[in-house]
Amino acid sequence: MVRIILKSALPEPAEVPERLCGAATMAAMTPLREPRPVGFPLLFSADLELIEPAVAFLHEHEVQRAHTVDTVRTYAEILYDWFETLEQNRIAWSEADAADLVAYRNRMLKEASAHTQRPYSVRTINHRVRGVLRFYEWAVRSGWLRASPLIGRSNDFAVGRRTRPQRAAGKDADASVFALRQFASLPRPLSMAQARELLAALVPPYDLMARWQLYTGLRVSELLRLSVEDVRKATRAQPATPELAHRVIDLVRKGRKAGYVIASASLLEETAGYLSTHRRAWVARSARRRSNAEAAALFIGSRGTPVSKNRYQQVIHRTAFGCGLKATTHLLRATFACMMLARLERLAREGAAINALLIVKVLMGHEHIETTDRYLRAIAVDTCALGEVLDSLIPGAQR
Repeated sequence: MVRIILKSALPEPAEVPERLCGAATMAAMTPLREPRPVGFPLLFSADLELIEPAVAFLHEHEVQRAHTVDTVRTYAEILYDWFETLEQNRIAWSEADAADLVAYRNRMLKEASAHTQRPYSVRTINHRVRGVLRFYEWAVRSGWLRASPLIGRSNDFAVGRRTRPQRAAGKDADASVFALRQFASLPRPLSMAQARELLAALVPPYDLMARWQLYTGLRVSELLRLSVEDVRKATRAQPATPELAHRVIDLVRKGRKAGYVIASASLLEETAGYLSTHRRAWVARSARRRSNAEAAALFIGSRGTPVSKNRYQQVIHRTAFGCGLKATTHLLRATFACMMLARLERLAREGAAINALLIVKVLMGHEHIETTDRYLRAIAVDTCALGEVLDSLIPGAQR
């Protein structure tokens, strides 16, 4: 069984047996040109042999290319699943071909995820297939392999395809041979009543975190990066006045892009109340227990440690399920986008000289406006309004 072992910090000489003190001292003094950070994922085979090409791939993306921790973790999960499949079928990674990748893809179509116990979505399957192809492209480019049947048109099975002159041929065309046909689904935002019900059922600090997503459209990763100083700095720089009903908070968005969000005065008042009550009590209790409380992170749990992404997502999903809803953290962000677009579109129809789509693009931190356009199409297809129209078409529906 393939294993992922996270790199730990080197021990201090006083923390190891006496006979190893010299080795620990020398290890701490050994200079490294590109040291791997603590928490770096290391992949081992069932025989505890380091899977060197996979580790080298992750090293390049985290250390040399400085990708985010979330991106590297995603790559590690893809490589873990792929190498685990190869090991179970006794296939050397350097000898994997198109038939092996197709079998890997089809297995995900037929079997449920061992982690979530739910069927894989087409998006997840395509994401993993493209991740495997990206790894083999890198292996050939970096010299780990001279060639691979997964790269280029040297696949060992023939696929008849209709030529599409509007699409350029290249590596994207190769990926489409293995990728499943995928349709972009439109977001189905929460109604105001559903959002209120969900917020009322959540407990601190998750209720405030959900409010931040609903009121600002922050991604989960951006939300968790917020610090107490970020909020206080925005409040100090923009003193409260009757005319100023909001604050601009600078932050680092996805892809390390500089950006900002606009937080309402009411949201900041709720945040100030959380800081002076729940958060202060949790930090004090953690200090009494002599545990390491996180002083910088805005959102911490009752033990004084920062709220994790997985924990927050689980709380939102379970609480929504208890309310009879199906909600995710991304749906909270989508609800903000749809509500904001609907209001701005109404202002534009009333004569305001604004570009609603461009404003929401900036607020959401999107790189491409096509991404924001999905929310415009979502509000155009209002399921509640369509339901009323369909009811009027059914004979006797109004009786």
